Amino acid sequence: MAQSLNTKLDLTTRGTMFMGLSKYGDVMIGDRAFEFYNERNPEDYIQIPWTEVDHIAASVMFGGRLIPRFAIFTKQNGTFSFSTRRNKQTLRAIREYIPADRLLRSPTFFGVIKRGILHLIHRG
Repeated sequence: MAQSLNTKLDLTTRGTMFMGLSKYGDVMIGDRAFEFYNERNPEDYIQIPWTEVDHIAASVMFGGRLIPRFAIFTKQNGTFSFSTRRNKQTLRAIREYIPADRLLRSPTFFGVIKRGILHLIHRG
């Protein structure tokens, strides 16, 4: 059985991890780490200590009324994408442990297209 890194939990909610095929399980936010445990196989889990988190990017829509998913970028192990039933509340709980300057909005679809076109214009 997996051993939790946290000594105190702030938020526990249902969530989805987007790595290859979607995995459903429980997201736990505590004083030491962000944890995801698969509902079908408890040994299939991800624990990301707060010291290992580089930044977090959230996909924000409709002026902040809807946050469909967020991604955790780590210093060494890459990117992990998640969605919970209550993404806004989840990010507020994460804000207790990650400074606000490291919580970012991910670029929108049109923002990426605009940046690409401007890059092509300035390049040529």
